[in-house]
Amino acid sequence: MDSASDVGSGIAPGSPAFRQMQLALLCIGIATFAQLYSPQGLLPLIAADEGVSADAASLMISAATLGLAVGVIPWSYVGDAVGRRPAMLVAITLACVFAVLALVMPSFPLVLVMRFVEGAMLGGVPALAVAYLSEEIRPGVSAVAAGTYVSGTTIGGLTGRIVAAPLGEWLGWQIGMLAVLAIAVAAVAVFLVTAPPARNFTPRRATVREAAGRLVGNLRSPALIVIYLQAMLTMGGFVAMYNYLGFHLSAPPYALPLWLTGLIFLAYLAGTVSSPRAGVLASRLGRKPVLIGGNLLMAGGVALTLVPSLWVIVPGVVVLTAGFFASHAVAAGWAGSSAVAGRAQSTSLYNLGYYGGSSIFGFLGGTFLAAGGWAGTVGMVLGLTAVATVLVAAVLPRN
Repeated sequence: MDSASDVGSGIAPGSPAFRQMQLALLCIGIATFAQLYSPQGLLPLIAADEGVSADAASLMISAATLGLAVGVIPWSYVGDAVGRRPAMLVAITLACVFAVLALVMPSFPLVLVMRFVEGAMLGGVPALAVAYLSEEIRPGVSAVAAGTYVSGTTIGGLTGRIVAAPLGEWLGWQIGMLAVLAIAVAAVAVFLVTAPPARNFTPRRATVREAAGRLVGNLRSPALIVIYLQAMLTMGGFVAMYNYLGFHLSAPPYALPLWLTGLIFLAYLAGTVSSPRAGVLASRLGRKPVLIGGNLLMAGGVALTLVPSLWVIVPGVVVLTAGFFASHAVAAGWAGSSAVAGRAQSTSLYNLGYYGGSSIFGFLGGTFLAAGGWAGTVGMVLGLTAVATVLVAAVLPRN
């Protein structure tokens, strides 16, 4: 490894080890989020095939994200004990096993159980990835590195959706999800080869009292609580938009086929661009204004989807995606670098809020859809984003 990567200094930007770290985190993000969200573009097909409602079909996403929310905190302690890199590798490997099991279950409730366990295994990646890079990367560029990891999550989310939807419409939703799983396995292999060994990490096993102290210590910080709520509210709204957009566009007056509505997920590329850019802006301007700006951008994009024209809805989805991932990249890095107790536990609490919000509001968006149509879902998301923005503006310090 480059001499600039010595213990005590961290991996320097531009070094071979830095590029390896970026590639590894990109791939682990792809593997995790391709699996997690591959059913999202298939939800109308799953609802029809399984004979369930739109909000029941969305449990394919909510079950997995709920499992992930439950899993992030235990995985943070596993990472403390055995190391971030090996714990992530075990987690993603087990997730792939349960992903296969989900596809061969004989009933929809059993599929949901396997999706929950798959999500719990996937929880090892977001629980540890930011802590891993925060420990190994020089502090001044941690926000940039976090943005690269978030880019991987956007590419993974995009890949899972645009691959699964057309294949699922043609060959069945199980085949669509299986194809995405194959991509995830390949990405895991690249992670295994490229992830640099930890040089600034010392394994430590916590007692129950110490473990509780690391969690409670972070929850004593009002700023960190707001960051965790920011994750819950905006992620919940973001997932709700993507969960039910396919139902909105496949109904009159649009009546788009599933493969075409799946292409709307190409808007994820906006997040791939905005997340590292937000990290760079945060290092120059401060995290708070970039975080607020991302939230406002997201809200503007959400509002645009109310206009009954595809020429407005599609750009609106691009804008809301760019805004969401910009704020997420900043908040995720902030949760790790500003931890007042365990760093891995702070990122796990962030992810608990993030995926808890995905599970709760990703489901409730369907309730609002049934009650008020697409305007009902949009109204819920705008309300969530507004609350998050007010909390950030009122509580968080500028830096």
